Amino acid sequence: MKKQFLLLIGFAVLFSNGLFSQSTFDDFFKPVDTLSTSRRNLVVVSELVLTTAALVGLNEVWYADYEKSSFQFKNDNQDWLQMDKAGHVYSSYHLGRLSAEMLAWSGVSKKNQLLYGAGYGFFFLTAVEMFDGYSAEWGFSWGDVAANAGGTALYVSQELLWDEQRIIPKFSFHTTPYANQRPELLGERFSEQILKDYNGQTYWLSANLHSFFKGSKIPKWLNVAVGYGAEGMLTSRKNTNQSIELPNDDRFRQFYLSFDVDLSKIETKSHFLKTLFSLFNTIKIPSPTFEINGLGKSTFHVFYF
Repeated sequence: MKKQFLLLIGFAVLFSNGLFSQSTFDDFFKPVDTLSTSRRNLVVVSELVLTTAALVGLNEVWYADYEKSSFQFKNDNQDWLQMDKAGHVYSSYHLGRLSAEMLAWSGVSKKNQLLYGAGYGFFFLTAVEMFDGYSAEWGFSWGDVAANAGGTALYVSQELLWDEQRIIPKFSFHTTPYANQRPELLGERFSEQILKDYNGQTYWLSANLHSFFKGSKIPKWLNVAVGYGAEGMLTSRKNTNQSIELPNDDRFRQFYLSFDVDLSKIETKSHFLKTLFSLFNTIKIPSPTFEINGLGKSTFHVFYF
């Protein structure tokens, strides 16, 4: 998930910056009703350039530091208590969603938005998985591919069923003491830990209440979110190597119930703000949260992120 999350952030920031630089007028961010060839070409060229740059850069910056191998498969489904798989679902969903929204902005048909836009996340992350296959450090993981497909399916199925996104994957992070115990693996600085320390990551499915109860007086922006996390992980799997001394290895799962805000449901006439809301709708809003974990303990957090 480390690489995929970094690519997701880079894609969102670079692509949005590429659009913002074109005009300061709010009308530029307003989607058009019919196909705009110039806008569509801008989207396609931008994606091709960014994708090529990301894959080439990833190969030179990330994989160059690790030994190459012949193509190999790896079953990593038990690693990190499946936190990395949750990250793949999250990344695939939002890469596809952002791409589909950019095509909608250019007036592309709904069918092509789902086919070429939503499918972008799956195909891009599958290309990254191919790189893993030629790395001695990792290997091609069918579990990762299945998680990528799950993220894409979550987006497409909601568009086909409801013509809107009622359930959105979101992300939150807090620092943990585990990174200090193994900084070489979990990160030394905050910028590294947010990508590497699975102990501090939480992945959410945030459901919009008003969308499920049309006509109710429930605020349109109010969501209820269920989250998944895990702690106690100093290695990808429980340590069974007695030659490696670790402070502890008592890993456990965490499940959360919380409130959230769907930024896309906040009413505004500004298309610039709508674009910003779309980009930041990937992050869970801090709020009161109830937690129950694998140790059989329950906790209420007045403020959790």
